[in-house]
Amino acid sequence: MPASLSPQQVEKYQRDGFVFPVDCLTAEEVAYYHGRLEAFEREQGDTFGNLPGLVKSKSHLLFTWMDELVRHPKVLDAVESLIGPNILIYHLTSWLKEPGDGAHVSWHQDGTYFGLEPYEQITAWIALTDATPEMGCIKIIPGSQVIGQRPHKDMKSPTNLLSRGQTIDHPMDYTKYEMMPLKAGQISLHHTHIVHCSEANRTDQRRIGIGVSYIPTQCRLMYDSRVSAALVRGTDEYGHFDLEPRPTGDYDATSRAAHTAAVDQFFESNKLLAARRKAGNIGI
Repeated sequence: MPASLSPQQVEKYQRDGFVFPVDCLTAEEVAYYHGRLEAFEREQGDTFGNLPGLVKSKSHLLFTWMDELVRHPKVLDAVESLIGPNILIYHLTSWLKEPGDGAHVSWHQDGTYFGLEPYEQITAWIALTDATPEMGCIKIIPGSQVIGQRPHKDMKSPTNLLSRGQTIDHPMDYTKYEMMPLKAGQISLHHTHIVHCSEANRTDQRRIGIGVSYIPTQCRLMYDSRVSAALVRGTDEYGHFDLEPRPTGDYDATSRAAHTAAVDQFFESNKLLAARRKAGNIGI
């Protein structure tokens, strides 16, 4: 499939660190993926974000429909425009905000959790519902990716959707932000170092977005650790990651076992990265 972003969109991404909106899913596709997610919630008796076993992380390893979503040709075409044709998924997080639950995300950089080099990771945020300012869409500081990876401090709270409440510890003018509202079926794309956050959902509607961390295959961990990733387009000539299997069914035993192994490996690596940065053994 060809790269799809216009030269103007690519220029904006390179200058500002993000681009939106990009039309990707049809209304029928949105209804399908949204419906599959909510059908699983009904089966399990809880919301996707609250289910045990870190279902909201690396969900493309658990469900055939999520595996299809992250490989959607229009999503991958847009990503290819920015990082080239050989593409891995390093991580995925489902971001759900229920009406009135206070869920928010503090100011942060995605690269804080990954420890990848070169710094070419890109987050595609796929909207399965509308994401308006009132619903807590992403707030982003244009051009802030140029500061590189900055230190973060943990400010954990019950309503912060980040695992440790990671918050950038760097002086910035946080009043100079831009909102990134999306309609269901659209995506936004942002750089691993862009500073962003999102506020609580103040409406009576759910806000559902799937954040997919795509990387070119030449990316690797900065330190001696081994984790997995999913090859979703092109070829991997580098072998920096163990390649993840596609799900054999929807939440079946084989898929759950592969998911558990991949998620455990990822979060152990994340802890190691945090410890090494704290000790001053790796970057900042």
